[in-house]
Amino acid sequence: MMSVAQDSADTALKPFPVSRETGEKLTLLVAELTRWQRAKNLVGPATLDHVWTRHIADSLQLFFLEPEAQQWLDIGSGAGFPGLVIALMLPDVSGARVHCVESNARKCAFIRHAARVTGAPVDVHNARIEDVLRDFTGKVDVVTARALAPLSQLLVWSAPLLTSGAIGLFPKGDNAAAELTEARKSWKFDVETMPSRTDSRGQILRIRSLVQA
Repeated sequence: MMSVAQDSADTALKPFPVSRETGEKLTLLVAELTRWQRAKNLVGPATLDHVWTRHIADSLQLFFLEPEAQQWLDIGSGAGFPGLVIALMLPDVSGARVHCVESNARKCAFIRHAARVTGAPVDVHNARIEDVLRDFTGKVDVVTARALAPLSQLLVWSAPLLTSGAIGLFPKGDNAAAELTEARKSWKFDVETMPSRTDSRGQILRIRSLVQA
């Protein structure tokens, strides 16, 4: 299983300007994920055969949509994607931080471990999203959520941030248009829709200037 991931690393990273040092840290992250997965079931088992595309490259593309951002909040982080990967692009940026919010203690333990062994600038918050989001109002540049909930729910959770100047980056599948239509029943916002670089049917929504309709 590990050899499959390693064999696809060069292909997955090729579109992105990733340094050799960062590539080595991403390789270490994949190794630790594979090792922990055997006992902890952190990600969908089928995704490990394509871990570099499904988790690493899919996370990297979000970073490169807002490469100047220094304070990130990843809600519903799961095993740390995209939060850990984004953080590994920021180790030399003074004061940069990625906050990962995850309610599953087992997954939080992995994120903390992976951040420690890779040196990723990550803070882990083992909590329910709705209990901590307001604490970050005015303190983050970008909020992300990957494979977590419909857009309407993401906007409810992240409203304190998006109404105070933060940008939302939300990967979606081929149902993005329907989710936008539903969300506009309750919210007004500016949106830019971009094709995913890892999923031919996927799109990424960049949300700004959120106000309640």
